[in-house]
Amino acid sequence: MLASFVSRRRWWIISLTLFIIFSSSAGIKNLNFNNDYRAYFSQENPQLQAFEAIQKTYNKSDNILFILKPAGGNVFDPMVLQAIYQLTTKAWQLPFSSRVDSLTNFQHTVADGDELLVADLVHDPASLTQEQIRSIKQVALNEPMLVDRVISKSGHVSGVNVTVQLPEKNLKETVEVVNQARQLAWDIEGAYPEIKVYLSGVVMMSNAFVESALNDSKTLIPVMYAIVLAVALLSLRSFSAVFGVVLLILFSITAALGVFSWFGGVLTGTSAVSPTIILTIAVADSIHLLANMLHYMRIGYRKRKAIRRSLRANFQPILLTNLTTMVGFITMNFSDAPPLRDLGNISALGVAFACMLTIFFLPALMSVLPVKVKVKLKSKDEQNLSNLNRLSLFVIRHRKVLLTANALIAIFVTSFASMNELNDDFVKYFDETVDFRRATDFLNENMGGIDSIEFSIHAGEEGGINEPDFLQKLERFSLWLKQQPEVKNVNIITDIFKRLNKNMHGDDPAWYKLPDQRDLAAQYLLTYEMSLPYGLDLNNQINVDKSATRVIVTLGKLNSNQILAVESRFNEWLRQNMPEAKTEAASTSLMFAHIGKRNSENMILGSSFELGVISFILIVAFRSLRLGLISLIPNLVPMGVAFGIWGLIDGQISLGISVVASITFGIVVDDTVHFISKYRRARVELRKPSPVAVYYASSSAGEALWITTMILVSGFIVLSFSHFTVNSGMGLLSAITISIGLFMDMLFLPPLLMLLDKK
Repeated sequence: MLASFVSRRRWWIISLTLFIIFSSSAGIKNLNFNNDYRAYFSQENPQLQAFEAIQKTYNKSDNILFILKPAGGNVFDPMVLQAIYQLTTKAWQLPFSSRVDSLTNFQHTVADGDELLVADLVHDPASLTQEQIRSIKQVALNEPMLVDRVISKSGHVSGVNVTVQLPEKNLKETVEVVNQARQLAWDIEGAYPEIKVYLSGVVMMSNAFVESALNDSKTLIPVMYAIVLAVALLSLRSFSAVFGVVLLILFSITAALGVFSWFGGVLTGTSAVSPTIILTIAVADSIHLLANMLHYMRIGYRKRKAIRRSLRANFQPILLTNLTTMVGFITMNFSDAPPLRDLGNISALGVAFACMLTIFFLPALMSVLPVKVKVKLKSKDEQNLSNLNRLSLFVIRHRKVLLTANALIAIFVTSFASMNELNDDFVKYFDETVDFRRATDFLNENMGGIDSIEFSIHAGEEGGINEPDFLQKLERFSLWLKQQPEVKNVNIITDIFKRLNKNMHGDDPAWYKLPDQRDLAAQYLLTYEMSLPYGLDLNNQINVDKSATRVIVTLGKLNSNQILAVESRFNEWLRQNMPEAKTEAASTSLMFAHIGKRNSENMILGSSFELGVISFILIVAFRSLRLGLISLIPNLVPMGVAFGIWGLIDGQISLGISVVASITFGIVVDDTVHFISKYRRARVELRKPSPVAVYYASSSAGEALWITTMILVSGFIVLSFSHFTVNSGMGLLSAITISIGLFMDMLFLPPLLMLLDKK
């Protein structure tokens, strides 16, 4: 009935479809890109809420860190100090910069009789004597607020840290800051050829998300289109059919992105790969329909009758496969990361449009386009059997051996899945070709690191940070932190109090300790604050009423599990030693560490939900509890085997890897649905025994299964070449899973059906 309707109303269907697609696609003009790393966290995320609370209380910590590496390995060279001084001066002119911290503008304090002198550590680098340089070096390498923050322990690398206050009014702010920062770095390298400048920091990370997405769109999508067109042309051998495939792909992608934009969606580095996913799935839909249509035409059917027969044979499996695929993508809404939810929703929309276009638009379009094929009469000679027929006969003859061998191999490989661990490292979201990754790796190896944990510790009353008892507890916390192997630097207010106390006692080293009177501590702090220049105040360390202070703990190179363990240990010390103080812990590193773990746990729940829904759909669709349950086995096995292989080659379940099960389960089911649909038709309508039904299913659906799987695997393999590892890891493991899925459908499902479906 549907096939006849589509054939009769083809022009009406084409016109209505074009209207729907163009109306949906019009939303693309409003589509924007979000380059803020905070896009990976929902507003309900507790770590984001804690981070924003600290940011509001103190200055923001978004930054660009210039890392200078002199060829001679000595920062305390007049030429290098001049470069740092010049870079520091010009960094204030970067857009939205609110603070610049470096070796040269560090506010060094000394006593001059009863007066406290506060001034830049380095005034005029060009006029420094060797004695002055030695003095500067001694101060710098013994100052806890400098070492492993803006200078390495050995003095071979230095940094200039620029705090950036982005207004967050448009998406070009980050790009503008980064472009000017890069130009400044190039200017310094041009003026001082002996110095190499690296750029790291949170702002550079945000920009890396944008550049990775843009690079993927310029390189990966064109490659994928070329592969799809080549495979479609070689398999279908019809220009009209390939033209229909291209239109279906374009319409599915643009309509999905347009609808997403109409609902206020914004693309990110992760959701920007949705066109590649939609492209591969849309092709898989159309190939089944077109391959069958061309098959019928080649054996003598007229075009319209061939279209009707193909639509009749493929309507149920196409509808089912799209439904199960949509369920898989929709379950990505269990993810704790909004970009992954967006990826799932855009892909689900694309699948829905692809399904509609395949069932209605594509048959109508093919009925009006000229399609030429060579008619070939099928020979019954055994010698003319296709490779798929021979494979099918081999499986039927050796079903017991294949069933046992495949089961044992699957169990053995799946056992390695236990080697995987939930882990993440946001620096490794980018591969080593990305400038941000290389700069951050250099930073981690030579001076401090990008990972940190910020604590806001409340004294409980206005001016309470001057209380000697509170300061003593802070000092114990600081000393304990500095003993921890993961800690590189502790930026804490007690170091300032100790230095001021020493200054006010004639710079006597014996007085490098905390003041023992509250009013004295308050006086020291007030005197110091009044002497600080604009932009270098203490608002980044104490709140307005001096009732709380921020402690920034810089960590070495750690993964998410190690960061979570460190956070737990730090919080436990505070609970035991400062139970009366209200404390909050937050940082970008903590946010990514927690979301990786939480996302993996949520996706396990989502995958369980997906399994239940798809099981119900298959049982109802096949009208057979037995076939529905049998179909689940070859769909669950590929995920277990794939994660076993992943345990051997990588072993890290990151943000991107955690959603692979949800993505691939719905896709892997597609091949099983097409195979069992043809198998069930042979069993129910043609009344064939199970081995003959297996042969029929392999003959009628096998070629399309191979072609669609080849396209799907190609799409995800192309995605695996992304420089954004969230996408590349997801692409590689998805390709592995889908490949194993086809292997199971051809070599494991048939023996299973012949064993369990004998009646």
